[in-house]
Amino acid sequence: MRIGYSKKVLEYFKNPKNIGKLDDATVVASVGSVACGDMIKLYLKINEKEVIENATFESYGCAANIATSVAVTELVKGKNLDEAKKINYKDVENFLEGLPKTKIHCAVLSVEALKIAILKYEIKKGILKFDEKVAKRFLHGVLDPTTGKSIINSDKFKNLIIHNNTIEIVLKNIDDKNLKEDIENQIREVFKDLDINLKIKYE
Repeated sequence: MRIGYSKKVLEYFKNPKNIGKLDDATVVASVGSVACGDMIKLYLKINEKEVIENATFESYGCAANIATSVAVTELVKGKNLDEAKKINYKDVENFLEGLPKTKIHCAVLSVEALKIAILKYEIKKGILKFDEKVAKRFLHGVLDPTTGKSIINSDKFKNLIIHNNTIEIVLKNIDDKNLKEDIENQIREVFKDLDINLKIKYE
Protein backbone atom coordinates (compact mmCIF):
# COMPACT_ATOMS: atom_id res chain seq x y z
CA MET A 1 0.00 0.00 0.00
CA ARG A 2 1.38 3.38 -1.01
CA ILE A 3 2.15 5.85 1.80
CA GLY A 4 2.59 9.13 -0.11
CA TYR A 5 1.14 10.44 -3.34
CA SER A 6 2.37 9.04 -6.66
CA LYS A 7 3.89 11.32 -9.31
CA LYS A 8 0.72 10.89 -11.36
CA VAL A 9 -1.53 12.05 -8.51
CA LEU A 10 0.63 15.14 -7.95
CA GLU A 11 0.72 15.89 -11.68
CA TYR A 12 -3.08 15.73 -12.00
CA PHE A 13 -3.46 17.82 -8.86
CA LYS A 14 -1.14 20.54 -10.19
CA ASN A 15 -2.34 20.32 -13.81
CA PRO A 16 -5.80 18.75 -13.80
CA LYS A 17 -7.36 17.60 -17.06
CA ASN A 18 -11.06 17.80 -17.98
CA ILE A 19 -11.88 20.32 -15.26
CA GLY A 20 -14.91 22.62 -15.41
CA LYS A 21 -18.56 22.60 -16.37
CA LEU A 22 -19.59 20.83 -19.59
CA ASP A 23 -22.32 22.97 -21.14
CA ASP A 24 -23.62 20.27 -23.51
CA ALA A 25 -23.56 17.46 -20.94
CA THR A 26 -26.19 14.76 -21.34
CA VAL A 27 -26.23 14.06 -17.62
CA VAL A 28 -24.74 15.55 -14.44
CA ALA A 29 -24.18 13.80 -11.11
CA SER A 30 -23.10 15.32 -7.79
CA VAL A 31 -21.82 13.33 -4.81
CA GLY A 32 -20.31 14.24 -1.46
CA SER A 33 -20.29 17.62 0.22
CA VAL A 34 -18.02 20.55 1.00
CA ALA A 35 -18.68 19.96 4.70
CA CYS A 36 -17.13 16.48 4.37
CA GLY A 37 -14.14 17.89 2.55
CA ASP A 38 -14.89 15.88 -0.61
CA MET A 39 -17.33 16.83 -3.33
CA ILE A 40 -17.45 15.87 -7.02
CA LYS A 41 -19.76 17.00 -9.79
CA LEU A 42 -19.36 14.85 -12.90
CA TYR A 43 -20.53 15.84 -16.39
CA LEU A 44 -20.97 13.23 -19.14
CA LYS A 45 -21.69 13.77 -22.83
CA ILE A 46 -23.26 10.56 -24.17
CA ASN A 47 -24.03 10.11 -27.87
CA GLU A 48 -26.90 8.22 -29.55
CA LYS A 49 -24.81 5.03 -29.60
CA GLU A 50 -24.45 5.31 -25.82
CA VAL A 51 -20.75 6.05 -26.02
CA ILE A 52 -19.30 8.63 -23.62
CA GLU A 53 -17.85 11.27 -25.94
CA ASN A 54 -16.69 13.65 -23.26
CA ALA A 55 -16.41 13.90 -19.48
CA THR A 56 -15.47 16.77 -17.19
CA PHE A 57 -15.74 17.51 -13.49
CA GLU A 58 -15.85 20.14 -10.78
CA SER A 59 -14.58 19.24 -7.34
CA TYR A 60 -13.77 20.43 -3.87
CA GLY A 61 -11.21 18.54 -1.85
CA CYS A 62 -7.64 17.35 -1.55
CA ALA A 63 -5.09 16.34 -4.19
CA ALA A 64 -6.49 12.80 -4.25
CA ASN A 65 -10.04 14.07 -4.77
CA ILE A 66 -8.97 16.06 -7.82
CA ALA A 67 -6.69 13.32 -9.20
CA THR A 68 -9.33 10.58 -8.86
CA SER A 69 -11.86 12.81 -10.62
CA VAL A 70 -9.39 13.31 -13.48
CA ALA A 71 -8.83 9.54 -13.57
CA VAL A 72 -12.53 8.76 -13.93
CA THR A 73 -13.01 11.30 -16.74
CA GLU A 74 -9.98 9.87 -18.56
CA LEU A 75 -11.07 6.26 -18.05
CA VAL A 76 -14.62 6.73 -19.37
CA LYS A 77 -13.91 8.68 -22.55
CA GLY A 78 -14.68 6.58 -25.62
CA LYS A 79 -16.30 3.81 -23.61
CA ASN A 80 -19.88 2.66 -24.03
CA LEU A 81 -22.11 2.54 -20.97
CA ASP A 82 -21.66 -1.19 -20.39
CA GLU A 83 -17.89 -0.72 -20.32
CA ALA A 84 -18.14 2.37 -18.10
CA LYS A 85 -20.30 0.48 -15.59
CA LYS A 86 -17.44 -1.98 -15.01
CA ILE A 87 -15.01 0.71 -13.84
CA ASN A 88 -14.30 0.40 -10.11
CA TYR A 89 -12.20 2.18 -7.53
CA LYS A 90 -9.30 -0.25 -8.12
CA ASP A 91 -9.17 0.84 -11.77
CA VAL A 92 -8.90 4.45 -10.59
CA GLU A 93 -6.22 3.55 -8.07
CA ASN A 94 -4.22 1.64 -10.70
CA PHE A 95 -4.58 4.46 -13.22
CA LEU A 96 -3.01 6.81 -10.67
CA GLU A 97 -0.25 4.30 -9.83
CA GLY A 98 -1.48 3.93 -6.28
CA LEU A 99 -3.14 5.92 -3.52
CA PRO A 100 -2.45 6.16 0.22
CA LYS A 101 -4.83 3.95 2.22
CA THR A 102 -6.36 7.03 3.82
CA LYS A 103 -7.29 8.38 0.36
CA ILE A 104 -8.94 5.30 -1.16
CA HIS A 105 -12.32 6.84 -0.27
CA CYS A 106 -11.65 9.51 -2.93
CA ALA A 107 -11.45 6.83 -5.61
CA VAL A 108 -14.65 5.27 -4.26
CA LEU A 109 -16.43 8.64 -4.36
CA SER A 110 -15.33 9.42 -7.92
CA VAL A 111 -16.63 6.05 -9.12
CA GLU A 112 -19.85 6.70 -7.17
CA ALA A 113 -20.35 9.86 -9.23
CA LEU A 114 -19.92 7.83 -12.42
CA LYS A 115 -22.37 5.13 -11.32
CA ILE A 116 -25.01 7.70 -10.35
CA ALA A 117 -24.54 9.61 -13.63
CA ILE A 118 -25.17 6.41 -15.61
CA LEU A 119 -28.20 5.58 -13.47
CA LYS A 120 -29.60 9.05 -14.12
CA TYR A 121 -29.11 8.61 -17.85
CA GLU A 122 -30.86 5.23 -17.88
CA ILE A 123 -33.78 6.55 -15.83
CA LYS A 124 -34.21 9.56 -18.14
CA LYS A 125 -34.12 7.29 -21.19
CA GLY A 126 -36.68 4.91 -19.70
CA ILE A 127 -34.14 2.06 -19.65
CA LEU A 128 -34.30 1.79 -15.87
CA LYS A 129 -37.27 2.11 -13.55
CA PHE A 130 -36.88 4.43 -10.59
CA ASP A 131 -37.66 2.20 -7.62
CA GLU A 132 -36.59 1.78 -4.00
CA LYS A 133 -33.44 -0.15 -4.89
CA VAL A 134 -32.30 2.55 -7.32
CA ALA A 135 -33.18 5.35 -4.89
CA LYS A 136 -31.07 3.72 -2.17
CA ARG A 137 -28.23 3.43 -4.68
CA PHE A 138 -28.41 7.19 -5.21
CA LEU A 139 -28.17 7.79 -1.47
CA HIS A 140 -24.72 6.18 -1.45
CA GLY A 141 -23.55 9.48 -2.95
CA VAL A 142 -24.84 11.46 0.05
CA LEU A 143 -22.28 11.66 2.86
CA ASP A 144 -22.83 12.11 6.59
CA PRO A 145 -20.35 14.91 7.43
CA THR A 146 -19.95 13.63 10.99
CA THR A 147 -18.62 10.23 9.88
CA GLY A 148 -17.78 10.50 6.17
CA LYS A 149 -19.96 7.44 5.51
CA SER A 150 -22.82 7.38 3.03
CA ILE A 151 -26.08 8.49 4.63
CA ILE A 152 -27.74 5.19 3.74
CA ASN A 153 -25.22 3.41 6.01
CA SER A 154 -25.38 5.94 8.84
CA ASP A 155 -27.52 6.08 11.96
CA LYS A 156 -29.28 9.13 10.50
CA PHE A 157 -31.16 7.15 7.84
CA LYS A 158 -34.48 5.58 8.87
CA ASN A 159 -36.60 4.77 5.84
CA LEU A 160 -37.35 5.40 2.19
CA ILE A 161 -40.83 5.26 0.69
CA ILE A 162 -41.74 5.53 -3.00
CA HIS A 163 -45.32 6.03 -4.13
CA ASN A 164 -46.02 6.80 -7.78
CA ASN A 165 -43.82 9.81 -8.58
CA THR A 166 -43.04 10.75 -4.98
CA ILE A 167 -40.01 9.66 -2.97
CA GLU A 168 -40.08 10.26 0.77
CA ILE A 169 -36.79 9.98 2.65
CA VAL A 170 -37.14 9.63 6.41
CA LEU A 171 -34.18 10.64 8.55
CA LYS A 172 -33.51 10.65 12.27
CA ASN A 173 -34.13 14.09 13.74
CA ILE A 174 -30.99 16.26 13.50
CA ASP A 175 -30.55 19.07 16.00
CA ASP A 176 -27.56 20.70 14.32
CA LYS A 177 -29.02 23.19 11.83
CA ASN A 178 -25.92 23.34 9.61
CA LEU A 179 -25.58 19.57 9.48
CA LYS A 180 -29.26 19.20 8.65
CA GLU A 181 -29.00 21.77 5.86
CA ASP A 182 -25.91 20.13 4.38
CA ILE A 183 -27.49 16.67 4.26
CA GLU A 184 -30.71 18.03 2.75
CA ASN A 185 -28.75 19.92 0.08
CA GLN A 186 -26.80 16.78 -0.79
CA ILE A 187 -30.00 14.75 -1.11
CA ARG A 188 -31.61 17.34 -3.38
CA GLU A 189 -28.45 17.55 -5.48
CA VAL A 190 -28.08 13.81 -5.99
CA PHE A 191 -31.70 13.49 -7.19
CA LYS A 192 -31.56 16.70 -9.24
CA ASP A 193 -32.88 16.62 -12.83
CA LEU A 194 -35.03 13.55 -12.22
CA ASP A 195 -38.77 13.78 -12.75
CA ILE A 196 -39.70 13.01 -9.15
CA ASN A 197 -41.34 14.74 -6.21
CA LEU A 198 -38.78 14.62 -3.38
CA LYS A 199 -39.80 14.90 0.28
CA ILE A 200 -37.49 14.79 3.31
CA LYS A 201 -38.98 13.97 6.71
CA TYR A 202 -37.59 13.62 10.23
CA GLU A 203 -38.70 11.31 13.03
